[in-house]
Amino acid sequence: MDPARIGFMQGRFSVIEEGRIQAFPWQTWRDEFAIAKKHGFRLMEWVIEQERLNENPLMSRAGRLEIKELMKKNDMAIRSITCDTYIQEPFYKAQGSRNTSLLDDFKKIVSSCAELGIKKIVVPLVDKGSLENKDQEEELLRGMASVAPVLRDSGAVIVFESDFRPSRLKKFIAKFDPEHFGINYDIGNSASLGYDFKEEFPAYGGRIKNVHIKDRKFKGTTVPLGEGDADIAGALSALRAGGYEGNYILQTARASDGDHAGALCRYRCMVEKWLEDKEAICQQTKNLA
Repeated sequence: MDPARIGFMQGRFSVIEEGRIQAFPWQTWRDEFAIAKKHGFRLMEWVIEQERLNENPLMSRAGRLEIKELMKKNDMAIRSITCDTYIQEPFYKAQGSRNTSLLDDFKKIVSSCAELGIKKIVVPLVDKGSLENKDQEEELLRGMASVAPVLRDSGAVIVFESDFRPSRLKKFIAKFDPEHFGINYDIGNSASLGYDFKEEFPAYGGRIKNVHIKDRKFKGTTVPLGEGDADIAGALSALRAGGYEGNYILQTARASDGDHAGALCRYRCMVEKWLEDKEAICQQTKNLA
């Protein structure tokens, strides 16, 4: 298994801000490239939020040029982005002009991603972004239809992360063109909802394009890998057996002692072991000097 397929969620190498497990690291986003390289990571998933959206470096030409330079300098790939905009203010729950402006914002995000070669755009339909009724689902379908031309031009794929039960998610994703729409599978979130990959993968496994790795307790919050109710080893084995060829992004619990880099390196080794079904050889220690 190519170790470059195991990446980290942007911000996981930075201090926790305001108690938020995930946020765009405004003070340290540049630093994370070099820190990640030092610890042997070569893959990052970008994070974008609705607050200060247009200040995010992804959203300006100057910012994108700087990102490109940092990627080149640190041998870092960014192949996916998580749009936390959808768990903050989804367009399909807004009315009137706000609905239009939020959808326009998303189209700008997709176009900006195209300039950096970011092909997987994670749209989380969970928490505040969860689809609560048929009207919201229809509005989402309408909005995504308007984004489709941008996807065709860029070759990008929108991957939905959903809290739907497997049978419902199967019906939902069937409404979207498989060339440009897929599923982001979050191992920990499924465990917290009480879902079983043995039921999930037969329903929609062929549509999975990106994977988030975390552990959670049933009906509970994120915990360190191996301390929750997720069968991570089983899920990874099933993904591999099913021919999954995408990336694995560590969206893991933050370190209680503040050693976030050390925690990510431990988690990476655990994932390598599960994926390869053998002891992973961890090199991060010698890279710390």
